[in-house]
Amino acid sequence: MTTKFRTLADQLPTPVSLPTLREQIEDAINELISSLPEPARMSAEGRRGIIARYTAVLEGNFIYWMTATYLSVRSLEAHKIIEDNLREEVRDNHPGMLRRFAVAAHASPTDADRHVIDRHLQDVRMFVARLRSLQIIPMMAFFEGFIQRFMPYLANLAAMQGSTEMEYTDVHGVVDIAHTQGLLEAFAAETELTEHPMPLRVLEGVEVLRNLIAIVIFPNGALQRSGVA
Repeated sequence: MTTKFRTLADQLPTPVSLPTLREQIEDAINELISSLPEPARMSAEGRRGIIARYTAVLEGNFIYWMTATYLSVRSLEAHKIIEDNLREEVRDNHPGMLRRFAVAAHASPTDADRHVIDRHLQDVRMFVARLRSLQIIPMMAFFEGFIQRFMPYLANLAAMQGSTEMEYTDVHGVVDIAHTQGLLEAFAAETELTEHPMPLRVLEGVEVLRNLIAIVIFPNGALQRSGVA
């Protein structure tokens, strides 16, 4: 299967209007969601693989990436929004929820699963290491928004694998709506501190992370850009 995604706009002027940023992020999420293969037409191994690779990405990286987001911002409002998100992740043990979800679906990540995602995962880690708030925040807003939309699909995969453990998907199908909005508000707060607007690849992180998610879904690398800006 070959799935084509449009190329995101290379540059957006800063400060960027929230409606424009929201639209670009929603478009990227919609493209991914519309590309998802039909679970009923997949093999049990195919369904297991998506759950396992998703777990391999999220379990050990989400809090790390959100912490990097926290370290990158300067505004008090952004710090508060992201700190609240981090506290919820740690207090409610979201990695533990995900682990239970994967185990119940017989989809604990293997070395082979981790090998498939490794190159794209390292790309995201290198990107996050720059600590550029106006690029990391859109990436994380995209991630939260995608996760929320992805939860019904992920739950369906797990159910078809015989699982009834759905705490992770139930929780994240709700809380990530507020998380996405909060991150967009954090972005607005950060742009107010940008004294000299300049061209910036605001959506670069979204593109890098989208490539990683595409490999989670299509392990054979069936991702092509359509070239539509």
